[in-house]
Amino acid sequence: MSLKDIFRPKLLDTLKGYTRAQLSADVMSGVIVGIVALPLAIAFGIASGVTPERGLITAVIAGFLISLLGGSRVQIGGPTGAFIVIVYGIVQQFGTSGLIVATIMAGIMLIAMGLLRFGAIIRFIPYPVVVGFTSGIALTIFATQINDLLGLGIENVPADFIDKWAIYGENIFSFNPWAFGIGIVTIAIILWMPRVSKKVPGSLVAIVVMTLIVWLLREYADITGIETIGDRFALGNMHISANAPRIDFAMVRTLLPAAFTIAMLGAIESLLSATVADGATGDKHDSNTELIAQGVANVVTPFFGGIPATGAIARTMTNINNGGRTPVAGIVHAVVLLLIMLFLGGLTQHIPMSCLAGVLVVVAYNMSEWRNFRSLLRGEKAGAAVLLATFLLTVIFDLTIAIEIGLLLAVVLFLKRISDVSTVSMFRREVAGAEYVEGGVDTERLQLPKSVEVYEIEGPFFFGIAGKFDDLMQKLGDKPKVRIIRMRKVPFVDSTGAHNLESLIKASQREGITILLSGVNNSVRETLQTYGIEELVGPENVLSNINAAVTRANELI
Repeated sequence: MSLKDIFRPKLLDTLKGYTRAQLSADVMSGVIVGIVALPLAIAFGIASGVTPERGLITAVIAGFLISLLGGSRVQIGGPTGAFIVIVYGIVQQFGTSGLIVATIMAGIMLIAMGLLRFGAIIRFIPYPVVVGFTSGIALTIFATQINDLLGLGIENVPADFIDKWAIYGENIFSFNPWAFGIGIVTIAIILWMPRVSKKVPGSLVAIVVMTLIVWLLREYADITGIETIGDRFALGNMHISANAPRIDFAMVRTLLPAAFTIAMLGAIESLLSATVADGATGDKHDSNTELIAQGVANVVTPFFGGIPATGAIARTMTNINNGGRTPVAGIVHAVVLLLIMLFLGGLTQHIPMSCLAGVLVVVAYNMSEWRNFRSLLRGEKAGAAVLLATFLLTVIFDLTIAIEIGLLLAVVLFLKRISDVSTVSMFRREVAGAEYVEGGVDTERLQLPKSVEVYEIEGPFFFGIAGKFDDLMQKLGDKPKVRIIRMRKVPFVDSTGAHNLESLIKASQREGITILLSGVNNSVRETLQTYGIEELVGPENVLSNINAAVTRANELI
């Protein structure tokens, strides 16, 4: 299979028959999405523990590359709230140089996932795991904004969730009512704007209004206690320049788990966003091309000082709602952000920090999925357990551990369910005949000789079912002369199942018991041949159905 079969950007397909009317719609949508993305990029950059400039750089470069190379017609890429927690932790521990290395590594992993055609597999990550860490991220983002929302003025906020709240409690008396008021009004404007206009972004309106109010309070009311971006960061008109990062092998090894988490988050969120977009547009994205594009964006962006990026559901839906239908809209959005950054970047220094905190509180609420969280808690116990474990690990420990243990729990519970539905039944006097035998009767009952036993396996024959054979045979008294293992309902056999089957056959043969295999499908038979099991029982003792197996048993007795 060639690279072009795996990687084909949607831009190539959409430019065929591209019209002036669609260009006009894409440009208009791109301008609107660029304006929407501006405050979010700044807020995500600051909340991640880096400068607002880095957030904007990410939105420009990653947004451009994801639209240029991606597998979705309408996907808008950039920094998102999902990365805040993991990025903040990396910056606190390893600095921005560590973040650059981790992001590049994550990009390489995403490219590898796409080339290996893992796009479809990622969709099978259990829903409770996704909701658990998404809700956990939302709560953690909310916790990171309390300092600025209340105007507490804490300079070094701990990364640990519990330590955060402890230091908030210690500094609660430094509460700034002006900052809190700015944050609350920001939240109110964002929640109120959809009633006025769904096309005008509430976050942008809130930032413009609150920035103007704070400027007026400073200039004419001499109220200077409201911290702005310019008070915390030295900003002018921003610029983009490339720098090669210093990559140290020891750092690479240390950052590998964090890079894996970034890659998994990027893959899940981008494909989830693309799937939601497909539902809204009727299109179908190419998941492997999308992963490769996300990977390229995350490899390139750090060289210019950017942070991790992925597909952003809110900005993607804004693009769709404003008429964007091709990647041109995403490219225009990146160009608009670049122009704002180059020529109007200095104006961002007047934005109040508590206003950005209000924006991120709303982002956290929208991410929380509390309704889905509540419904999953009321559902099956296994899913609720995975949900709670992933959620608590995300909040109390970190996202890397949460994803790893959440996935592990989901796999263990899945294997338990498969084991529960896989059964072994024993028949001694009679057994149901094959569903269809030429000249036979479908409801036929086959009489078994006294010295013949039939063990019927239903479900996958893997390590989880091996003990059921032992438990069943320990309850038996007299040993038979022939054991028929009926496998008509076995879809596959894994290596452990094959080993246990081999041990059972050898133990039976030592006791003088002949083993017959019945109803083995072609796939399972190939597995048995690979592990030498067919040779062990003899090809003549591997029968197509139970009727032939019972006939063979009568011949052997």
